[in-house]
Amino acid sequence: MLLPLPKVLLALLLPTFLAVGGARPKVCSRDHNTTLPALLRLSSCLLANYNKGVRPVQDWRKPTTVFIDVMVYSIINVDEKNQVLTTYIWYRQCWKDELLQWDPEDFDNVTKLSIPTDSIWVPDILINEFVDVGKSPYIPYVYVQQDGDIHNYKPLQVVTACSLDIYNFPFDVQNCSLTFTSWLHTIQDINISLWRNPEKVKYDKSVFMNQGEWELLGVLPQFQQFSIEGSEYYAEMKFHVVIRRRPLFYAVSLLLPSIFLMVMDIVGFYLPPESGERVSFKITLLLGYSVFLIIVSDTLPATAIGTPLIGVYFVVCMALLVISLAETILIVRLVHKQDLQQPVPPWLRRLVLQRLATLLCLGERPTSPRLSVPTPAAKMDEGSAVGNHCSSLAGPRDLEKTPRGLGSPPPPPRDASLAVRGLLQELSTIRHFLEKRDESREVARDWLRVGSVLDRLLFRIYLLAVLAYSITLVTLWSIWQYS
Repeated sequence: MLLPLPKVLLALLLPTFLAVGGARPKVCSRDHNTTLPALLRLSSCLLANYNKGVRPVQDWRKPTTVFIDVMVYSIINVDEKNQVLTTYIWYRQCWKDELLQWDPEDFDNVTKLSIPTDSIWVPDILINEFVDVGKSPYIPYVYVQQDGDIHNYKPLQVVTACSLDIYNFPFDVQNCSLTFTSWLHTIQDINISLWRNPEKVKYDKSVFMNQGEWELLGVLPQFQQFSIEGSEYYAEMKFHVVIRRRPLFYAVSLLLPSIFLMVMDIVGFYLPPESGERVSFKITLLLGYSVFLIIVSDTLPATAIGTPLIGVYFVVCMALLVISLAETILIVRLVHKQDLQQPVPPWLRRLVLQRLATLLCLGERPTSPRLSVPTPAAKMDEGSAVGNHCSSLAGPRDLEKTPRGLGSPPPPPRDASLAVRGLLQELSTIRHFLEKRDESREVARDWLRVGSVLDRLLFRIYLLAVLAYSITLVTLWSIWQYS
């Protein structure tokens, strides 16, 4: 027997009506027991048949969208050696719980309620870069709105791994990321979105305590999806925390003392090269710089993968001090006076005293002609002349033959003539000694002039190297500071 057509249509549409009716959100209605406070009645109504182990949606095909927001409160520590960043952030997240809804008119116009976090379902959103559990305060409650929106606010001390680049220290800028993602649920179950406008998140510094070593430049949000080995996709929200170090402390404690020592090394070139004080002065500077590096070694950041540029700067400065000391030792060796010092070679005299002196605009005066050294023949002639003179003075017979004039003194005795002869020999020896001394002094003066010209040349080369190195470093650090 065939059923009537209306009954057949009713039998077919009844399951659809039941499904639509079952999809309606659960809403707490007025409770007849009005003796209890409204908050207690509402809390009992919401959590009466609530199961916190199941995602709170009416249709399981619909993903739960979690809106998150991050505000950086403080930069606690930046550990360059272990590549770890410790920050203190204010974290906010919001999602809709379709099983926690009510009509405010049924509960004394209550529009929001704080309930324990452990009593409801909470998304498993974690930070991928976590390396340690920070000392975060525990917030046991969340706010539930009348339409089911849940607001979960909590402060977090985040200890995360970060790739820290210290090459530009102390003018370095670090970019560390905080990646929020669900540890288990795919994007079909939990989707992540940004709570506020990206521009507001980027330039929000309202809660940042900016009195420390680091300055917050901005927080850049970025949403992306990823999959593991071609499986289902996961949603993640990445916040790039960009911070910059304040370099004033390091510039005063590290750079200025080094600059002062290098300036004193340059001033040391004005000490006379013939004096031994320059060597001792530069050795003292080198020793002082070594002690300075030992003191500041703990201040410099150290990593196993790189060295900051300021460390290279210190090493180069010490190398320049060593080069300056070696140059001083060379010049002192050239101008050091020795009794057996050889004369300046003619090629070196032309190269240094003529060409280099003219090139450096030193106005070197021409060398004075040295005293001529008597040859052995001249010495024999001189000795013969002195002997003949002495013989003419001391010959007794000639003296007797010499007619005496009226009132002329008597001839000197024989002993007196011998004394005069010895005196003339002593005078000849003294003259020879003085000539040798003048010649040695002239050789020493020539080497001193050569050393002075070379010292000026090496000083200018050294000064140009220091200036070029300093300008390069200042330019690089200025670019990094204001980039």
